[in-house]
Amino acid sequence: MTALPGLRTRTTCRLCLAPALELAVPLAPSALADEFVPADRLDRPQPAYPMDLYLCRACGHLQLPHVVDPVILFAGYIYTSSSSPGLREHFERYADAMAELVPLHGAFVVDIGSNDGTFLRALAGRGARVVGVDPAVAVAEAATAAGTPTIASMFTPDVAQRILDEHGHARLVTANNVFAHADDLGGIADGVRTLLDRDGVFVFEVAYLGDMIDGFVFDGAYHEHLCHHSVTPLRSFLDSHGLELLDVQRVATKGGSIRCFAQAKGGPRSVSPSVEEYVAAERDAGLLDVATFARFSERLDRLVTEVRDLLTSVRDRGSSAVGFGASATTTTLLHHFGIAHLLDAIVDERPARQGLFSPGFHLPVVGPDVLLGPDRPDVVVILAWRFAEAIARDHAEFLDAGGRFLVPCPTVRWISASG
Repeated sequence: MTALPGLRTRTTCRLCLAPALELAVPLAPSALADEFVPADRLDRPQPAYPMDLYLCRACGHLQLPHVVDPVILFAGYIYTSSSSPGLREHFERYADAMAELVPLHGAFVVDIGSNDGTFLRALAGRGARVVGVDPAVAVAEAATAAGTPTIASMFTPDVAQRILDEHGHARLVTANNVFAHADDLGGIADGVRTLLDRDGVFVFEVAYLGDMIDGFVFDGAYHEHLCHHSVTPLRSFLDSHGLELLDVQRVATKGGSIRCFAQAKGGPRSVSPSVEEYVAAERDAGLLDVATFARFSERLDRLVTEVRDLLTSVRDRGSSAVGFGASATTTTLLHHFGIAHLLDAIVDERPARQGLFSPGFHLPVVGPDVLLGPDRPDVVVILAWRFAEAIARDHAEFLDAGGRFLVPCPTVRWISASG
């Protein structure tokens, strides 16, 4: 087998370091999820990297052991927080909650994985002094140019020490939807511990493994997401790095997430009952048991067969089909379902995505105008299936003209003008 560029595979758990990884959710190899390319780069190879998820038998952490070099992953990263529907409003509410948690006026705040600075701008608007850290060079440079100082780097203990030397301790350190991105989570935790003030708080949001299972959000797995977090292993991990998990709150982003609060061990805040409640609920739900993921995988296999057979039948009848939604999650879905060859294009409403080609399969990304007129497709597969109702509502004219939407998850269903 040819070695893939920039890939290494770890054999120990990313949280507890135990050599106890067991295959839990087999997924098809995938091109890098957000690497949509322009026409002049179609001749460059886009290898498919392994995507199988493994469970640690020692601590119960679900993870992707296949690690793609962060330089490959993030140097050309194009996703921006401000482009995500509803995320700006979420960050405004989030900033209000942080202002209630700690006095923000004049406080120093660091955001790990700050992207284009959307969250930091919300915090700065409430009086905080802010610095961001993000490895996506172009995004970080644009954020700095727009007035949000951002260090273009992975967050490491050395970067934490540099920030400490320049700015002092942080009252608040945040990491939103990125604490799952790094292979060296121990280094991140150690850096956070270095930065935190005596009464400082570390707050991070991550997609929640319980919601992934309950909501069937398998497509939240891609190479940027090395970890799929639950509270039980997180609590032990934080403790091993001098941090204490204080509270866990449910939030609705990313198909279901948790917001976790931690402080330096021995800090002034008391631990909420929510932490022990999550630990008990995860034990009862089997989130630490590989058999739970075996059942999840069997359900996914059945879904793949059903969708592939339906689309094959559509094309065999001479009908045309396109996908809807050009994002990282849809890349995972296309690779695992094996349906890209049955689609002519991917529709996306964001002008920045239009004119690009999808990772690996190079399906053209086109605007929603193709859903109108005499050459409109017969079927649109809503790859961004968590937004199916809104997409169908926004494009009712396509349905009125006789088109149909196919929703592939969490159960297969059709949406047409007749209901």
